[in-house]
Amino acid sequence: MTTVQQIVYTDAPERWHALAAALGFVPPYPPTPEWAEFDGDGVLAVHHATDEYPSGGVDLNLLVADLDAAERALEGRDVTRGDMDGVGEMLTVRAASGLSIAVFAGAREAGAGDVAVQPIWFQDDVDEARAILEALGLQAVILSDGGGWAEMRAPGGGSVGVHSASGRAEGEGQGFGLSFEARGDLDALAARLRHAGFAASVIDESYGRTIRIADPDVWINGTQTDLYGYHRAP
Repeated sequence: MTTVQQIVYTDAPERWHALAAALGFVPPYPPTPEWAEFDGDGVLAVHHATDEYPSGGVDLNLLVADLDAAERALEGRDVTRGDMDGVGEMLTVRAASGLSIAVFAGAREAGAGDVAVQPIWFQDDVDEARAILEALGLQAVILSDGGGWAEMRAPGGGSVGVHSASGRAEGEGQGFGLSFEARGDLDALAARLRHAGFAASVIDESYGRTIRIADPDVWINGTQTDLYGYHRAP
């Protein structure tokens, strides 16, 4: 069992706490300005920005049931085992791109709610990122015909979108991006967000419909149904 945890670094944690509640995520313990977690379909973590982790940054963590089993599954890859103060043992998995993800024990039960965390992993080698995620229990759901996109679903909640970094705007390149996926009626969700004080609008994209929130800057993608140029994983 593996759960996706998307971490956002922000100078306005209370705003993010309110957004998490409006999206249907529930804190398992009282949030603080420094750190908070919200459970839904996957986990949204809100970390107060620091000099080391500036506002707007995003990280990808995976929560697993068995850290030893995860380490064995990653044999042959660049993996370091260590400890994080106040959290415990962790694995740091480094891709050839230089990007790294963290793996902790503590997978949740299967995700709940109509909104899922879906951080985007941008790197040139999509296959490598996909292989790392598969080793940790995620499964491909939708793949692009051209090989530049893979939607990877975690059995314990949340998903990760692996996207080719080629063609990104100058200065963006490889890294992690913030994203959510919503099932059901996007118009109703946007109305719920506006009622909670967020300027949310629904935009028709080439691949589907998306909710855009202005403050904080968030995209919530509707479930992809148009598979032109894509296919479901076998």
